[in-house]
Amino acid sequence: MRFVSLCLLAACLVRAQPVDSEKQSVIQTVERTFQAMAARDAAALRATLSPGAQFHAVSPGGAVSAVAGEEFVTRIAGAKEAPLERMWNPIVLISGRLAALWAQYDFHRGAQFSHCGVDAVHLVKTSEGWKITAITYTVQKDNCPPSPPGPPAAAKPRN
Repeated sequence: MRFVSLCLLAACLVRAQPVDSEKQSVIQTVERTFQAMAARDAAALRATLSPGAQFHAVSPGGAVSAVAGEEFVTRIAGAKEAPLERMWNPIVLISGRLAALWAQYDFHRGAQFSHCGVDAVHLVKTSEGWKITAITYTVQKDNCPPSPPGPPAAAKPRN
């Protein structure tokens, strides 16, 4: 009986590993997106996006603004100050080739805090790996919770 229990436990652990690996791959795709943004690297940013990707910002009043992926890439690549976006405690759901990531984030322009909120990211798995199809995010300028990563290097504290 004990042997059967151990075999079942081992089978569950082996089966759980690919899911955890896939979740890590999803998180890494979003992190690569943030790294490309910080570097203002249009090619690297474009490589994380699916053709036709969309970005939607939700203001505190509920207004929604939409930007096509290519316009987003152009804005980031041309930014005067490097954007820094950091997320924490991401929740990842996967069903086949569809994934969703939900996480709190903070956003800085250069060393200056800009806003915080929640990122809701949709991804599809392609032959090249996970690609972002859409990001919808809230924009909160006041009463942001403390960021677990702490202030970025040389960042001014926010009020």
